[in-house]
Amino acid sequence: MIFILFISFVILLRLGELILSKKNEKWLLQNGAVEYGKKHYPFIVALHILFFISLIIEYYKQQTPSFSLFILVFYFIVLALKFWVILSLGKFWNTKIFRIQSVPSIKKGAYKYVKHPNYLIVIFEIALIPLAFHLYYTAIIFSLLNAIILTIRIKEENQVLQTQPTWFIPKKSSK
Repeated sequence: MIFILFISFVILLRLGELILSKKNEKWLLQNGAVEYGKKHYPFIVALHILFFISLIIEYYKQQTPSFSLFILVFYFIVLALKFWVILSLGKFWNTKIFRIQSVPSIKKGAYKYVKHPNYLIVIFEIALIPLAFHLYYTAIIFSLLNAIILTIRIKEENQVLQTQPTWFIPKKSSK
């Protein structure tokens, strides 16, 4: 019963994130944003869908399903950090990579301390959600797949972030 409630909660949360992302995408595009990383995005979507399918299949194949309260509590702490990341980016938060050329990178909230806090949180989520229910195959396989896709994603995002708006580039002093 706890598994069903928890997975339902996480799936609803993901759907809420997608709705927020779509709303922010509309705003970003209206404000001149350009989308990057279109080639790898379908793989991210597939990874997350297959992740949930794997969770459910592995859970129901277990001989004696159980859960770890400690890991569930840790997951909710990570979830609070995720909300902080989303609030830090505001309308710029998205599941896709967008860049408005005239806007400098955000360096507040979680982004003041970590360059890619959202991806760090995703790493924890992909590991903690299955580990909370002792779903070791899903935790290992999807952590590895996530590492591969995040390597591609972060490389792409870093390239996009390196392009500073022209008005934001500091001028060389003429000494």
